[in-house]
Amino acid sequence: MSWFRGAMDMLLGRRPVSMQVGAVCCDPVARKVLLITSRDTGRWVIPKGWPMAGRSLPGAAAQEAWEEAGVRGEIAAQEMGRFTYDKGQDRGFAVPVEVRVFLLSVHKLHDDFPEASERKRRWFAPADAANMVVEPELKTMLSALAHHDFQI
Repeated sequence: MSWFRGAMDMLLGRRPVSMQVGAVCCDPVARKVLLITSRDTGRWVIPKGWPMAGRSLPGAAAQEAWEEAGVRGEIAAQEMGRFTYDKGQDRGFAVPVEVRVFLLSVHKLHDDFPEASERKRRWFAPADAANMVVEPELKTMLSALAHHDFQI
């Protein structure tokens, strides 16, 4: 049935959903979540990107957290959830993307990291972080952290 559904989607012009990985970076002592600004719109997001050859999904999420937010820490092996968004493309259209999200306990925050000049970052209480992001499923995940022990 999935083959048939995929064929019908292609015939109707629907693109398959692409997958990214993301990290919810948390400070287990302060019980806060780190958000960063996106490079294009400046809205608050979590570090995320494409899977990487030679890295597990959590490993790729940890690498994105380093490149985009300058964090190092311990990342959970199990995903905490998923959310979807439409990723704008250079040609003016958007593609649907599903982000698999992993919790990362921040051990060190660096000021010198690959995208430091392109992004802002700020710590938020989980409920406030949930109010800052747009994606409904991500809002739910961040809100749930208010009752989480932040342990990996």
